[in-house]
Amino acid sequence: MKKIIVLCLLAIFAMPLFTLARVGVGVNLGKIELDEHLKPGGIYNFPSLGVINTGDEAGDYEIAVTYHQDQPQLRAAQEWFDFSPSQFHLEAGKSQSVEVTLNLPMKIKPGDYFCYLEAHPIVKAGPGTTIGVAAATKTYFTVAPANIWQAIYYRTASFFAMNAPWSYVVLAVVITAIILVIFRKFFAFNINIRKK
Repeated sequence: MKKIIVLCLLAIFAMPLFTLARVGVGVNLGKIELDEHLKPGGIYNFPSLGVINTGDEAGDYEIAVTYHQDQPQLRAAQEWFDFSPSQFHLEAGKSQSVEVTLNLPMKIKPGDYFCYLEAHPIVKAGPGTTIGVAAATKTYFTVAPANIWQAIYYRTASFFAMNAPWSYVVLAVVITAIILVIFRKFFAFNINIRKK
């Protein structure tokens, strides 16, 4: 009987702890797994990551890259990812779409990579104990071997593809200007108009 009374008292005293936990987070993707082999120096757009405030109070959130402690795959570095926006405010029950871009370095070890794209509330340091909540998307990709010249080519091609059509317009203007300069250097035209 004593055990039941002690358990009831513990349950009563622990109940306020559970009612205060009002911050929550969720993501809309369970896994991102790219079938194609990525190229060193390449720039890749991942599917948008939806972050949802599952709690009942507003909060500030951010996206980070995390890992398993003893994962067998290579680790994708935080610096390789661009999140837009990387930090944002969410009201209770609202969501935010985050654009994810992967910028692979030109010198990178080929192989299988893994990381979590983790969304979590930004916790402000204060007195007492805080419990961190997070939701994450598993991310898998494979990097193909390439030399530095191939990596430079992949970076250039990715840049033009990501910034199209303006990258091609600027390139066309530069090429036209070079052709005009060369043409004027080697050819001269003299057009005169005379009255009879």
